[in-house]
Amino acid sequence: MTSFFAFLAASLAEIGGCFSFWAWLKLNKSVWWLAPGTLSLWIFAYLLTLVESDYAGRAYAAYGAVYISASIFWMWLVEGNTPDRFDIIGVLVCLIGAGIIMFAPRV
Repeated sequence: MTSFFAFLAASLAEIGGCFSFWAWLKLNKSVWWLAPGTLSLWIFAYLLTLVESDYAGRAYAAYGAVYISASIFWMWLVEGNTPDRFDIIGVLVCLIGAGIIMFAPRV
């Protein structure tokens, strides 16, 4: 359960951090947007170390699905663009893949 919350918090930190750079470069916001964005990306990196996994690569791979899911929700809730059926199907496929990566029995 710790991994779930670490992934969720990491996705919010990463998306928030990346969005600050997006806002600065694409939306002509102040360069000061980079300060909280950089801090947010540091927090993101730390949070990924809390994931219960013996291998960083496996944790990062599974995190990818959480990031994709959170990105679609960000697009919907923050940017006001409703996900279409292909967005939803893609998220479900990714989450199933992440579940296989994280919870499959290892030999």
